[in-house]
Order: sequence, then structure tokens, then C-alpha cells
Amino acid sequence: MEAEAKSRPGECSGLPDADPVAFDQLDAAQRGQLLVAQTVRFTAAFARWTEGQACGGLTYPRLRLLQALHCGGPAIMRDLGTQLGVSPRNMTAIVDALEEAKLVTRQPHPKDRRATVVQLSPDGAKAANQALEPQLNAMAELFQALSVEEQQQLSLTLTRLIDAVDSKAASC
Repeated sequence: MEAEAKSRPGECSGLPDADPVAFDQLDAAQRGQLLVAQTVRFTAAFARWTEGQACGGLTYPRLRLLQALHCGGPAIMRDLGTQLGVSPRNMTAIVDALEEAKLVTRQPHPKDRRATVVQLSPDGAKAANQALEPQLNAMAELFQALSVEEQQQLSLTLTRLIDAVDSKAASC
């Protein structure tokens, strides 16, 4: 049964929230709006879910930072933020939390007064060795609900969307 686009109080577009939709019944603007709404709902749900998976305060962004330092060694904070796609403000908050947990240290760059170098502490290296793979694998299990073909298509689609976002951001 095809879902009809019905207007509900507070809903201007007349698009259904989560009901299956016959995309061929929608115009391009409606399809785009529906996909935006679904993406936002997924992003919020996924962020809540990954936060719930955090053991010992190691949220996904914190795990990724530990992973970057574990694999790449000490790095300039600004470069880490770029690598992880994290704003400077959020990068500072992540490093603050990991520093408070005694998992990273930060030091002034020896040659650039404006730069800060972040590195794993001994406890951070231990946590990276013990926690990274099991925790990232636990989060990745969610995608087992998809077939290999669906996983590959999702990966390709997300890559194209990231590229589109990056190109739109560059044009502003």
C-alpha cells in the first residue's frame, strides 16, 4: 500500500515522516526534503546509539581521536580536527575530555607558537590497544542488518553525499 502525502499540523511539506514512500509519486523537491528529514533522523538516532555504546566515556569521536594518534603518532590539533572532520571548538572539547581522563597530553609545538601537539599518554596507548577494535567493532555491528551489497551501496552513496557537501561548502 502506497503512503499518501498527507498534511499534518505543523508539517508544511505534506510529506510523511517514516512511512514507506513511492518516490516516483514525489517531485524532485519533495524527494530531496524527504531524504533530508530521513538523514537527520538517522544521524540523530545513530549519534544517540553510539553515545550509548560508549564504555568508560570513550564516545565515537574520542575513539577516533585515539585511533588517529595510535596509528599516526602525535599530531597538531588543527590537523587532527581536519582529518576527523571536527570543528576546532569540538576538537578542543574532545581533547579536553581525553586530557582530563589522562589519555592524551598536549604540548606547544616546538616551532609554531600557534599550534598545539596532541599525543597519547601511556594510559591512552594502553586504552587504544585494548579498547579501539572491540568498541569500533561493536558499533559496526549495526550495519550487519544490511546485506554486503547494501553496505557497499550505502558506502558509495555516503561518499557521494560527502563529496557533494564538501563541494557546496567550498562554493560559499
